[in-house]
Amino acid sequence: MQTPDYNALFTARLDILRAEGRYRKFATLERPAGKFPHARWHTPDGVRDVVIWCSNDYLGMGHNAAVRDAMHDAIDAGSTGAGGTRNIAGTHFLHVELERTLAELHGKDAALLFTSGYSANQTSLAALGAILPGAVILSDASNHNSMIEGIRRSGAEKLVFKHNDLADLREKLASVPSAQPKVIAFESVYSMSGSMAPIVEIVALAKEFGALTYIDEVHAVGMYGDTGAGVAHALGVADQIDIIQGTLGKAFGLGGGYITGTAALVDCVRSYGNGFIFSTSLPPVIAAGAIASIRHLASSNVERTLQRKHVKYLREQLTIAAIPFVDSESHIVPVLVPGAAHVRQVSDRLLEDHGIYVQPINYPTVPRGEERLRFTPGPKHTPDLIDALVKALVILDLRCERGALPLPEPTPAAVRCPVSAEVSTNSKTA
Repeated sequence: MQTPDYNALFTARLDILRAEGRYRKFATLERPAGKFPHARWHTPDGVRDVVIWCSNDYLGMGHNAAVRDAMHDAIDAGSTGAGGTRNIAGTHFLHVELERTLAELHGKDAALLFTSGYSANQTSLAALGAILPGAVILSDASNHNSMIEGIRRSGAEKLVFKHNDLADLREKLASVPSAQPKVIAFESVYSMSGSMAPIVEIVALAKEFGALTYIDEVHAVGMYGDTGAGVAHALGVADQIDIIQGTLGKAFGLGGGYITGTAALVDCVRSYGNGFIFSTSLPPVIAAGAIASIRHLASSNVERTLQRKHVKYLREQLTIAAIPFVDSESHIVPVLVPGAAHVRQVSDRLLEDHGIYVQPINYPTVPRGEERLRFTPGPKHTPDLIDALVKALVILDLRCERGALPLPEPTPAAVRCPVSAEVSTNSKTA
């Protein structure tokens, strides 16, 4: 009896990715304390110094002295691993303190911790859809995979509205009977395009049609608002959002995710969310660092001010150098390099020839033909570092003078470039 050659089947699938230029390679990095964005790249030929340009540690809080001190103190006190799920000996007093801190940050009754932002979205949306009888979840077309998976697992009916399209959202809301539970799920900052949601208008539509609002603020918490509570808070509508989901793994510099909302809503997710119930708790040492990071950014605008200054400078220099990038109001600066093999080659050349580390972004994270390098300047990316980056991009001939880029049909997010071109912001399939 002949059995399948499983290894050959796995290899064949990997060969497809390699042939398309989409096979993902990981750079092995070491981040020496206090040196970020400078890092050490470990290669078979030795160790090289590089500058990280694509980190989600947007403000460098992973290296903040107060954060590191808090984590050292927690380790000395024995607060390393949690020892179990939250239900089975895994609820540490630092978890409770962190949830209290997060609820206070967002002005909500309660918060719930998860091991990742992905788990927070997947578990919470799955639980909401299952808890609410006959629920319909209206999902932005560019929502993150974690939201898409959560909605799929919920078993609820799903309606996908065009990215940031209020008219389409209104039409779909109007198609749902008024007595049927409705949840609008969207992000404040979309990570691959940098586009920002029309939050005030979405909140108004939710009120008009009696829908709950679920906002993913993972790329905004720590970054926006005078306390780092996110875009909804900066716009003055956080109190009108039903569920705010966030992460501790980006601007706060650590790891883990969370939701905040009313006490009853959070308790329902705690009680019915399988991804929470059956997962070992976040290590208490991480919770200690997160509390310190949140409290620091709630009182300090130094990091945010420098970060915005450097984002502005990078955009200015890219414009002068005629490098095509997606313009937006956010802190994310995507440079377009269409073609999976091309963007991989450019990324490799930046790293190997110029000591610049930026990971290529390709399908399925973005649509084919919209491949890009996603730059995230932080408070420590000085003008000298920005000048060196732009010079390297010019050397690699990414300038628009090469002619019009083969971009998709025009959509709202404009590409800053001497040629007339725009790029889609629909970075994921909902």
